[in-house]
Amino acid sequence: MARKTNLLFILTDQQRSDTMECYGNSHIRTPSLNSLARASSVFENAYVSQPVCTPSRASILTGLYPQTHGLSTNGIPLGSETRTIAEMVSEEYVCGYYGKWHLGDELRPQHGFDWWRSMEEYRGQYSRSEDLSRFSDYHHFLIESGFKPDTEGRGHILFSRRMAAKLPEKFTKARWLGREAARFIRENKRRPFVLYVSFLEPHMPYDGPLNDMYPRDQLGTGPQFLRKPPKNASVLNRAFADYYMQSTFEGHDLSTEAGWREMRARYWGNVTLVDRSVGVVLGALEESGLAENTIVVYTSEHGDMMGDHGMYNKQVMYEEAAKVPLIVRVPWLGKQGDVVKGRVSQIDLLPTLLDLMGEHVPGELQGESRAPVLRGESTLEMNDVFVQ
Repeated sequence: MARKTNLLFILTDQQRSDTMECYGNSHIRTPSLNSLARASSVFENAYVSQPVCTPSRASILTGLYPQTHGLSTNGIPLGSETRTIAEMVSEEYVCGYYGKWHLGDELRPQHGFDWWRSMEEYRGQYSRSEDLSRFSDYHHFLIESGFKPDTEGRGHILFSRRMAAKLPEKFTKARWLGREAARFIRENKRRPFVLYVSFLEPHMPYDGPLNDMYPRDQLGTGPQFLRKPPKNASVLNRAFADYYMQSTFEGHDLSTEAGWREMRARYWGNVTLVDRSVGVVLGALEESGLAENTIVVYTSEHGDMMGDHGMYNKQVMYEEAAKVPLIVRVPWLGKQGDVVKGRVSQIDLLPTLLDLMGEHVPGELQGESRAPVLRGESTLEMNDVFVQ
């Protein structure tokens, strides 16, 4: 029998689509992602189900809209009755989830993922009190590397995100995660696998070892940069802009353009940090001889306003928050830098991937397979998407 298709799914957190060369940014340094895009199909307009962390990533993993999987905001665990892709694929697959989970019980393998590397400490979402005395795999890595935690969390001393972001590059979450994912690929090269690699970056605190990589006065900005919403915009969006443009965040004075540019430059630096780790993971795929039999997906769970309309963060219905990069490499289709016009929703990712992998597509999934689009048999140019 022919070997089953592998899946490598790379997910970032809070990455706008215009932070990559294939989406028009010629200034940012993302050589690994550029190389991936040139060998892939690049979706011109890809949208999340909801521009908030937990609801969006739950939709990516389950193929269900937030109102169906029930995770309508952050802090809600994914119920045991709701299946992820790891619970849908056939038993031959070894399934790994590495990095930020944010769907409850961060430290424990669950929902069909047997290989697990935890990175975050969302202690308010633990269902078992004994987990409060446990720590993430990344925490243990830092302890073994000689670092000391700096903040208190529910009775224990933890590493804050701010401290972790200020570590030398090889100790950052991104680089640690890239190495761990590469090890998974090498150790499972003789078995079909599904591997999700979930980065925190370029998510706030917008800080990292590459803070000084990009000149502040040369950053690309669009026509909406620091331009407040019009008077007929929602009261909420106008209030957000009024607040953000008079605030201080992580030491950045956002009442000044210089403060916004400083934050945006650091954000770009974290995108480059992720790119370097993606290169490590893709390198392991090549070295293991698996690249031609592995579907690779690169996307983000939502974007970031990053000064457009006078806001940062997400949670608003603007393109900058709801539109994300989406790159899909299916080697046997031979699509080299193919740009897929039209609009697609991340709700379609799970049925598309199962279809391409030759796996059963469950009837409860709320999206549809876009494999015909990737094969060039149909288009998305008249397609509408729903964003909550």
